[in-house]
Amino acid sequence: MYITCLDMEGVLVPEIWIAFSEVSGIPELRRTTRDEPDYDKLMKWRIGILKEHGLGLKEIQDVIAKIEPLPGAREFLDELRSFTQVIIISDTFTEFAMPLMEKLGWPTLFCNSLEVAPYGEITGYKMRIQQSKLSTVKALQSIGFDTIASGDSYNDLDMILASQAGFLFRTTEKIKQDYPQLPAFEEFSELMAAIKKEMGICD
Repeated sequence: MYITCLDMEGVLVPEIWIAFSEVSGIPELRRTTRDEPDYDKLMKWRIGILKEHGLGLKEIQDVIAKIEPLPGAREFLDELRSFTQVIIISDTFTEFAMPLMEKLGWPTLFCNSLEVAPYGEITGYKMRIQQSKLSTVKALQSIGFDTIASGDSYNDLDMILASQAGFLFRTTEKIKQDYPQLPAFEEFSELMAAIKKEMGICD
């Protein structure tokens, strides 16, 4: 049995931190896991910038409320879920993701949670499990699933490489160059065709 594991930001929806950077006028917050492989370092840096500017969860949620899925993402997910189980495995947070999950038709999401002070300051975060993407893929494999994985960033590479089939999607040229063995796609139709081919499904 197959199960498909997808990253969220950059694959199905725009990067939340980039959107917030543009609205807040803080260019430093454009940095994402495409640029910084060390997620803990990246998040601590982000939290420090938010504190410095007096910004909290509400301000970020106000921006997220206006974000729409990438064009074609909802249709891609709907078709994919018609013939295989799908889990979105993301390093984002429940407090960020829920409005976006509604717009995507409530797919299954495994992510993390924020630590938020009563007055809204983001003080920290709690990972669901260490190496959450790789750990989830290995756990799924341990209970009999063949995994197919796709993502765009450094933090997706472990689950992509550990899966029976793995694909890069709308990634950077640097990651493409560093991992030439991984097929890289730019369009949902290409990714859909690759997943169907791996599963032996003919249109």
